[in-house]
Amino acid sequence: MFKILLIEDDATLFAEIKERLAQWSYEVHGIADFTKVLETFILLKPDLVIIDIQLPKFDGFHWCRMIRTHSNVPIVFLSSRDHPTDMVMSMQLGADDFIQKPFHFDVLIAKIHAILRRVYNYNTEQMKLKTWCGATIDFEKNIVSHASGSIELTKNEIYILKLLIEHKNTIVTREDMINSLWNDQRFVSDNTLTVNVNRLRKKLDELDLGRFIETKVGQGYMATEVTPKYD
Repeated sequence: MFKILLIEDDATLFAEIKERLAQWSYEVHGIADFTKVLETFILLKPDLVIIDIQLPKFDGFHWCRMIRTHSNVPIVFLSSRDHPTDMVMSMQLGADDFIQKPFHFDVLIAKIHAILRRVYNYNTEQMKLKTWCGATIDFEKNIVSHASGSIELTKNEIYILKLLIEHKNTIVTREDMINSLWNDQRFVSDNTLTVNVNRLRKKLDELDLGRFIETKVGQGYMATEVTPKYD
């Protein structure tokens, strides 16, 4: 899940953008104190920044300069200002795109997809394939391969496994898992989550991997990581 820092002081627009991006599983964060934009950025470490030009205290250009002293994270300006000098200035400061308000949400989302795909190359074979506990997971084909064989998972099972591995060695709460699955329009039932995790663990047992999906009573689940030993 990509983290996006949305630096926008219009509460209504912020809420609408956050809701739209959540439908694409983007994790959107805002600014509580517009005098501490840089501090928020450093703590959050977002994958992309969307920033308005007209902001309280200091404008978007100022914060773009500050962010650029610390990071090359992709930056998109979102502004009602349409003077060519604003667009030129944003590009000179190192922004990746400039979107003028009002805008169509499909355009915003398409641009975000394109920038993240270009910068992080998340659609490559490297991201489709992942290793975990000596096994190779093909997220495109829903197959887990190990020296002892391979298994095929359902879409729900591969999604759960992916979510747990992305947060390996960290407890993922049941609430967070259900919310994530809800945003992905899969299922929300607490009982259904339990059933799917149990099915996933049972399948992984065929490869002696089920033991690495731990149940944390009263909290959630955790995928542990081990370094495989070779004779």
